[in-house]
Amino acid sequence: MSAVLHRARAFAGELALLAILTLVATVLVSGVPKLANGYTDAGLRADVARLPYTARDLIFRSVPAGYAQRPDDDVVRDGAQRLGAYRERLAAPLPRLIDDQWYTARLGPAGVRSTGDVAPFLGNCTPSLSVRTLTGADRALRMVEGRVPASADVVEATVARPAAAAVGLRVGSTFTLVGSTGPVPVRVVGIFEQLDPAALLWDDMPLTRTSCPNPADGSVVRAGLLTDQAGIRLAAERTGDVVHEWRYRLAEDRLSAPDVPALAAAVAAARRDPPRLTALNNGLESSLSRYNGQQSAVAALLAVVQSGVLATLLGLIALAAGLVADRRRAEFGLIRARGGAAATIGGRLLAETLLVVPAAVLAGLLAGALLPGRASAHGWLPLLMVATVATLTAPVLATVTQRHPTFARSRRDLTGSRPSARRLVGEGFVVLLAVLGVLLVRRRELSAAGGVDPYLVVVPVLLAVAAALVILRLLPWPLRLAGRLAARARGAVPFLGLAGAGRGSPVRTAPLAVLVVAVATGVFTGTVTVSIADARDRATDLEVPGDTLITGAGFGAGTGPALAAVPGVTAVAPMWAATASLRSVGAGPPLGQVQVLLVDGPAADRVLRRSGNDLRLPDALTRADRAGDTVPALVSPDLVAQVGGGGALEVQGTPYRFRVAAVAAEVPGLGVGARRFVVLPAQALPVPLERPLVVNRFAVAGTGADPEELRRAGDAGQLAYLGGGLGRTPADWALPPTTVTTWQGRRASLEDSGVNRVLSFTFAAGATGAVLLALLTVAFAVLAGAPARGVTLSRLRTLGLSAGQGRRLLLYELVPLLAVALLAGGLVGIALPRLIGSALGLAGFTAGVPARDRIDPVLVAAMLAVVLLAVVAALAVESAANRRMRLGEALRLGEEYP
Repeated sequence: MSAVLHRARAFAGELALLAILTLVATVLVSGVPKLANGYTDAGLRADVARLPYTARDLIFRSVPAGYAQRPDDDVVRDGAQRLGAYRERLAAPLPRLIDDQWYTARLGPAGVRSTGDVAPFLGNCTPSLSVRTLTGADRALRMVEGRVPASADVVEATVARPAAAAVGLRVGSTFTLVGSTGPVPVRVVGIFEQLDPAALLWDDMPLTRTSCPNPADGSVVRAGLLTDQAGIRLAAERTGDVVHEWRYRLAEDRLSAPDVPALAAAVAAARRDPPRLTALNNGLESSLSRYNGQQSAVAALLAVVQSGVLATLLGLIALAAGLVADRRRAEFGLIRARGGAAATIGGRLLAETLLVVPAAVLAGLLAGALLPGRASAHGWLPLLMVATVATLTAPVLATVTQRHPTFARSRRDLTGSRPSARRLVGEGFVVLLAVLGVLLVRRRELSAAGGVDPYLVVVPVLLAVAAALVILRLLPWPLRLAGRLAARARGAVPFLGLAGAGRGSPVRTAPLAVLVVAVATGVFTGTVTVSIADARDRATDLEVPGDTLITGAGFGAGTGPALAAVPGVTAVAPMWAATASLRSVGAGPPLGQVQVLLVDGPAADRVLRRSGNDLRLPDALTRADRAGDTVPALVSPDLVAQVGGGGALEVQGTPYRFRVAAVAAEVPGLGVGARRFVVLPAQALPVPLERPLVVNRFAVAGTGADPEELRRAGDAGQLAYLGGGLGRTPADWALPPTTVTTWQGRRASLEDSGVNRVLSFTFAAGATGAVLLALLTVAFAVLAGAPARGVTLSRLRTLGLSAGQGRRLLLYELVPLLAVALLAGGLVGIALPRLIGSALGLAGFTAGVPARDRIDPVLVAAMLAVVLLAVVAALAVESAANRRMRLGEALRLGEEYP
């Protein structure tokens, strides 16, 4: 043991480098998946938390024909007691994920109508009311007027204060709910306040505004009242329309990504086999399926990036292990000369690596355990790979190289010999694997049904390795040619540097292959990041045609000037978006419903230009003026064949004829995914004076405008519009909400939802890891060749070489290799999205806009910055190595190249 420790101290530098690389690799394979899993779980929980209760909660609703409220099957009496029984029959993991549960028995609002002491809302129809029982409601409210219900011959009910004000109810008011088998009278006996109006309990009793049964009658308020069991039993007997619901709330904080498949299966099982005479009403399956697809795509992309970074680290570990064996060739040759076996040499090195590698792996595991997130279920596989490579590479290399020892000094100043046929076949096999892998990836997706396909995920690494092998075979010829040209010029430094670069020594060229993989990973990550960011920018441009989009039910005539007066606004464009029936010219049949966008062409053009939106409207719309009954129009490609040269649309009760003046697949303001649409220039329409156009949205330019001021101006515009139509001012709570969507806010929302956090983390980790590993590879290449260069510099110093010329010698030797590696890795990284882009599944992260492959100038500048950093790092490492070796003593210490 003392001999092992003595050898470890003698070669502490090489073993320390091996241990550090092993530590970094262990942290990568144990910590990065843990962080990614944490972001994945957080995204899942955020997505579920944003779902409406109708999609998030499990709601078992009674089948109308099944519960006819028979005396022998009185669900009203024991409905609350069934909550626990129904929960227990759910398949795992649903029971442990349920956080709260409620039982409701209600009459209305669907299927019944109300008459009596109720006031219309914004139209000519009566409010849509319902009465219900709700478990836990008595603990979530406070009576402010009247008393609690005690139903007998009449259904007694209490109502929330906002609903009472909206509907016009007070204590003592009566109304009648009419069901399918008869009416039931309802008397209001109390008014209450909700202790927490935002509590989950009240999700099913919102005070909302909805359309009348006949849309021409306007709008109506929808509200719910609370009654007791006797009241709901009376309502069931009189109307036969009482509906029972058992609602279960899922706790999103207990969810994790591995639960998604089992959870989706459990929800599907509950839908197939619900409790007797009930049906499951829930949209969670579609949300889980969509999330599962996105998560699989991100997992595959993360595996690609991680495999590239891990391959680079494993390559560095192998290079460090090879350096350990190479620096001790003299020692091993002496052992073989004395009769020692090659296996003995391997055993000596194995004992030394076992001193440092397990400790490094343990330290990496402890560091990874400190990171937040969920540990990967199969994280031991890459960990075992790292430990195996770090422990066995040096002993195996030493054993193999010493099987046929040579005791003559090898000269590394000569050009490498021709590679053997076996080596060429091996390199050709790697290239063939890469090509076949690309073909398979283009035919299949990266993520297989049972998870991520390991072979397909490492295809980018194989492609980078194949490119590196080709470069290593082709590079020496141009370098030798450059060396011959430099030999004819004055000065020995360029010739010596290029000659050293062109010899093809493994000490110089092996790091080149690792560097190509690192650069390819980083450029691939950057290219995909730019493609997704560009697609999201275009999606936001389509949805928000300006810096801000303001939408509502309708705005008064003075809304535009009011918005333009808000500080920071530079341009305003009114718009109207809705659906309409398309007809051909003449008396032809209807051609179906289409999306219609009316836009003030000149104003919209100003908004788009001043907001920096890359999309534009055609000149046919922006320069159109009122000249005749037929106006120019922009139509979608899907409608060109149908409408031919033109058609007719009815807009706000007035028919307008149009001719096709332009065709475009996308228009700012209609959003993503519009397929059948017509865009008309509002300034050119022959609008009747008695029926002026009403707009329901405004595009605003100006990044400095306050969204709250814009919202207040929009609310005032909607108030003016509704007040003018009704002849009275509606209540503030009853106003349709004015939605203010900023470009920056919409753009940020595309990155904040679901697995996009994992995607951002993947890109950041891939780019950062690639840059750091590229610099580390360059430093390793300099350190590996430092002893040989030290001897060369010592000899040249005796011939008058200066310190500055010594640094230039390093640049001439290193920069060609570095430039070629960065160029090859960059080309591979840029080509990868084009080669395997169809299998990446990026459409789920771009809001439906196809991702386009393009080279970002920032990425090119980043590559040049990496080159400069690598050169600076190489000079710094070389200077430090020269100071440590003391070049003046290099010749005395030994003539043999280390």
